[in-house]
Amino acid sequence: MGARKREAAERLKEIKKQTAVAKLNDVPTSPRKMRLVADLVRGVEVNRALDILKYTKKEASIRLEKLIRSAIANWEAKNEEDRKELENGNICVKTIMVGQGRSLKRIRTAPQGRAARIRKRSNHVTIVLGKKSKTVKEEQ
Repeated sequence: MGARKREAAERLKEIKKQTAVAKLNDVPTSPRKMRLVADLVRGVEVNRALDILKYTKKEASIRLEKLIRSAIANWEAKNEEDRKELENGNICVKTIMVGQGRSLKRIRTAPQGRAARIRKRSNHVTIVLGKKSKTVKEEQ
């Protein structure tokens, strides 16, 4: 039983070594605006994703570009012997998740002596890079 657990642990280590994670918390833009840009690079090869973000006009693209560069650096730190994988274009954005962060609640004056609530939203972004999975055509 102990040998099986060790083998499973070794397999998990190998899988974790093939991926790199980077997180960005409390970004002061709404999650919806960030998701619009995140959807552009989901599943795309890393160098192509950086090019897409460079020429996207939205403000969220600047922060995502910086986050992808951080994830690339994390991947290089884990896989020093596999640096050619990055240059060959075998590393892609496996998952990119945009979750809701905390909202700052502010008050704005409204007509007839009322007050209206303003929610200044923020978000959390998590990105996972990994090797491309081979398609059926590539294997044949």
